[in-house]
Amino acid sequence: MPWLGAECAWQAGAVIHELSPGALSWGEVDPARHPFDSTAAARVVRSLGPARRVPIRPDVPLADPAMSAWSHGEAGAWADAMSYALMEHYGRWAVGWRWAHDEGDFDGGPVGSWCCPRDSITTPEETLERVVTALCEWRGWVEGLTGWFEAYPLELAGIEDQRILWESAARNLILQVVDRTGCGSGWHGHCRQVLTWFLSRWGVAPDAAQGLVDRAIGGRFRSWTGPDTVLVGDVAERLAQSLRPGDRARPPEPAADHLERWLAVRRTVAWPQAPDGGGDGPVTPARDGAAEDVRSFDRVLDPSRAEGLLAALDRLRADAARGTPLDFALLQGWQQHVLGTPRPPAFRSRPAFAKDGQERYGMASDTRARLDACLAESTAEDGAPLALTARAARAYLDVCFFHPFDDGNARSAFLTLVFVLAREGVALDSVGLLRRVSFRADSPQDALSLARYIDFHVSDTRRNAL
Repeated sequence: MPWLGAECAWQAGAVIHELSPGALSWGEVDPARHPFDSTAAARVVRSLGPARRVPIRPDVPLADPAMSAWSHGEAGAWADAMSYALMEHYGRWAVGWRWAHDEGDFDGGPVGSWCCPRDSITTPEETLERVVTALCEWRGWVEGLTGWFEAYPLELAGIEDQRILWESAARNLILQVVDRTGCGSGWHGHCRQVLTWFLSRWGVAPDAAQGLVDRAIGGRFRSWTGPDTVLVGDVAERLAQSLRPGDRARPPEPAADHLERWLAVRRTVAWPQAPDGGGDGPVTPARDGAAEDVRSFDRVLDPSRAEGLLAALDRLRADAARGTPLDFALLQGWQQHVLGTPRPPAFRSRPAFAKDGQERYGMASDTRARLDACLAESTAEDGAPLALTARAARAYLDVCFFHPFDDGNARSAFLTLVFVLAREGVALDSVGLLRRVSFRADSPQDALSLARYIDFHVSDTRRNAL
């Protein structure tokens, strides 16, 4: 994944790469909540769209630039598509199948059966067997961790009498991660995650758990370096001693309306601080990055999905060339291609949910009109206009959080972003940071992160076009 480092460097809190295992919470991986039959895994993997389109490995040496281009391009997109398909079938926990040791697709993971596209994609049969093995290995590791968690049935209310048990559990878990990962590149990220999972399992609020773990480790774990016994013991002791009964997770509050939260955040985001994409004026790329991403990712998932998106891209560019105003009716026309429906899909009629139910978007009689009013702000303003990157990011997030359709809203948001750019003569030669990412409705930092992602791609395309 050639752009992952850039994404992580800009990442602001809640922004996550949907296929990144490092962002998984305990609720997303808890085996008790997500059944899995390892005996059926091979059949499931081979039934998925990507299994029928394993990329052909180029017959060149590993050091050849063509191999690197293939691994980061076609093969990397295929691995993303397989992760997405597994996530759709099993739940988000399944994206951990690629969390390889050392410097694989994701740093410092517990999986030894997969490394990266360059080393792990060979023949179709061998590749699919590796996927199955890696998936089962990842699941086995999580189930093994669950066994360790359950070996210490702890209760925050009795913390004063149990600190030695919490400390013993933390020490054992650190050693388990040390042994499993080999302490290669980034191993400490998974160690923090496992300790956070452990606290979450026994009732510590997730945000509190993450803070407690980070403070206990104190930045003392290092890549390519195994912690000595003294350090392991100190981290475990600090963690146990820092726990308080008040760290318990609170009962869930009544479901908030995240559309209203977004509209409140939208007014407070420092949009003028968004970068300008490297200058004004049209940008004509050497290749169509949006269409290429659809061909390399969506077509691997499902050819009809890709054809619908490509047709929508053609239509939106024609709409942009005509200067058609951006509103829900325009989105409907694109979404008819995206979903392959006989007529334009209607605006949703009830509250919508996303992120495994973590966000709820309300519905009122004026919701569609409010969306149209927001989308109208995507045009250049008189006086001191916002940068194109800010307007494109804002329109993308408007579609995400108004969530106007019953299905395909992420694709609709992406098309909206492409349209806002295209209307001002800007196209991109890659879109790696703009798809398969997730943003929170209540985070102003996320909104500016997206604007920076757009700026990165616009600026890069502008440089490449010179």
